[in-house]
Amino acid sequence: MSTYTLQNLLDIMAKMRAEGGCPWDREQTLESLKQYLIEECYEVIDAIDSGRADKHADELGDLLLQVVFQAQIRSEQGLFAFEEVVDRICEKLIRRHPHVFGNTRVSGSPEVLKNWEAIK
Repeated sequence: MSTYTLQNLLDIMAKMRAEGGCPWDREQTLESLKQYLIEECYEVIDAIDSGRADKHADELGDLLLQVVFQAQIRSEQGLFAFEEVVDRICEKLIRRHPHVFGNTRVSGSPEVLKNWEAIK
């Protein structure tokens, strides 16, 4: 089994978008990628419904590719890099889960959801 890392994926995407990379990938825009993002979301759902873990892993990879692709385009525009996407979701998860990462106590899922909405 291969042991590629997330950094490998980011490097591969950067190379595909760079001069001398893939012409199709270089032509893509955020607008042109929207249809693929939607398609991949549906394919993840289909994979879940199939009950096949291998198919689910493949489709999650395709969905992750869409996130990395869009972040690469924004990085090329000088607006943000993939690392900022990771920072933002980590900060959000920690902030919205004070019962896990802080001292807040909850009695169950309904209270977690109530807190999530209040913090949002």
